[in-house]
Amino acid sequence: MISELLRADVVLTMDAHNTVIEDGAVLITDGVIAEVGSASELLARHPLTKVRRLTDRLLMPGLVNTHCHSGILRGTAEGLPVWDWLQQYIDPMHRVLLPAEARLASMLCYSEALLSGTTTIVDMWRYMHGSAEAANELGIRAVLVPYVAEHPDHDYFETLDSNEALIESWHGAANGRINVWVGLEHLFYAVPKAWKRIADICKANQVGFHTHSNESRFDVEETLRRYGIRPVQALEKFGLLDARKVLLAHCVWVDDGEIALMAERNVGVAHNPVSNMKLASGAAPVEKLLAAGVAVGLGTDGEKENNNLDMFEEMKVSSLLAKFASLNAAALDAWSVCRMATIDGARALGMDKQIGSLEKGKAADIIAVRVDTPRMTPLITKGPLANLHHNLVHAVQGGDVDMTMVAGRVLVENGQLKNAELDMLITEVNVSAPALFARRKIWLEQAGVSVNELGRVAAS
Repeated sequence: MISELLRADVVLTMDAHNTVIEDGAVLITDGVIAEVGSASELLARHPLTKVRRLTDRLLMPGLVNTHCHSGILRGTAEGLPVWDWLQQYIDPMHRVLLPAEARLASMLCYSEALLSGTTTIVDMWRYMHGSAEAANELGIRAVLVPYVAEHPDHDYFETLDSNEALIESWHGAANGRINVWVGLEHLFYAVPKAWKRIADICKANQVGFHTHSNESRFDVEETLRRYGIRPVQALEKFGLLDARKVLLAHCVWVDDGEIALMAERNVGVAHNPVSNMKLASGAAPVEKLLAAGVAVGLGTDGEKENNNLDMFEEMKVSSLLAKFASLNAAALDAWSVCRMATIDGARALGMDKQIGSLEKGKAADIIAVRVDTPRMTPLITKGPLANLHHNLVHAVQGGDVDMTMVAGRVLVENGQLKNAELDMLITEVNVSAPALFARRKIWLEQAGVSVNELGRVAAS
C-alpha cells in the first residue's frame, strides 16, 4: 500500500454537512481517501506516513464539469444565437475536422481543465479514440460522449457504430477513470430507428446517455411542431430516458411538467450559464430544478461558446445569473453553487458514490486552492461572518488552483501541468487551426455560403 497525508490550512469536504476543517488533513491510500479529519489527529494515528504540507492552501474536491465540447475554435464563432450559430459555424467545422485535430483539441482542453481545478469532465466530441488517449495520457477523469447523429442531413458526425466501438475499446479503461456513454447531438439529429438503438446500446452496455435538450425557444417550438409534445416528454416517449443514467445539457426552457418528469426519472442536468448567456438562450430555472430534487451540475460547454473552461468562473456566473433573472439577491446561494460544482455534479452523472466530496472510500480527486491571495482575503471559516464559500464562488479564479490530483496522482503541481508540455500544445494548435478554418471556408463556398469581412457567414 502507498499512503500519503495531505495537510492544509483548510479542508472543505463537501459532505452532507459542508464540513470545514481548519488545519485539516486527508489520508490517501492507493489513490483512495482513507481518512479525513484534523491534522493533529491524523498525524498522531499515522506518524510514519509521508506528509505533503500545503501551506496557505485550501483542499476541496476536484470540480466536475458536466458538459463540455473539446475544440479549437475559441474566439472565432461569435455573435449568433444557438441554432444559427450551429448551422453557420459549428456544423461546417464538423464536416471538415480531422482526427488529429480532434485529438489535439482534447489535449488542449483537458489540460486547461486540469490547470483550473477540474478533475472530471464530460466531453461530447468527435473521433474520441483520440480523446480517450488524451484523457489517459493527462490523467483526467473523463466521461466521453461521441457527437452522434443518425440522420441523412447530418451524416458528418459520429455514428452509433463508432459510439459502440468506443464503448467496446475504452469504457472502464484506466482503472475506471475513463468511461464512455452514448451521445446524441440533439433529438432532431436522429431518425426514429436510431432512438431505439440508442436505448438498446445503453441497456446492453449499462452506460449513460447524454444529449442537448430545451436549450432554446426554437428547440421547444420545433419539438411541439414535429411531435406535439415538449422535448423532455419526447425523450421519454422515444425511450431515451431509459438508460442507466441520463444527463441533459442546458434545460433552459423546461416547464413544470418536464421538471416533475425529470425528477421522477432521476435525470441529471448540466447547467451552462456562461454559454446560455453568450448564445442568448436564456436563464435555466435552476432553483426550481433543485427544489424538485433534480441533480444539477455545472458545465462550461465548449471553448467556442464560453470562451474558457474555468469552472470557478462558471460558479460565479451561475449565482449572478440566477439573481439577475429573478431580481432576487438571495437566489442560488453560495453553498448550493459549491455543491453543483462538486457533489451535485457527481450526482448528476450517477458518480456520487465515487467522487464529488472528500469522504472515506471515495477516489482521491482533490484540488488545492491558494488562500494567500487578495481574492481569498479575509478568509473566515466559521461563525456568522463565515465567507469561505462566498469567496470560492464569487472571488476565486481557476488560476488560483496550484495542485490538481486525480485518483491520488498529482497532475498539476505549483500551477504546472505534469504530463504534457503546455507550450508545445499551444504551438501545435496555433499551427493546426488555420488549416481547419481554410477547409471550412472552402466547404462553405462550395455549399453556396459566403463569408463577409467580419468573419460572419450568411447564405448567398
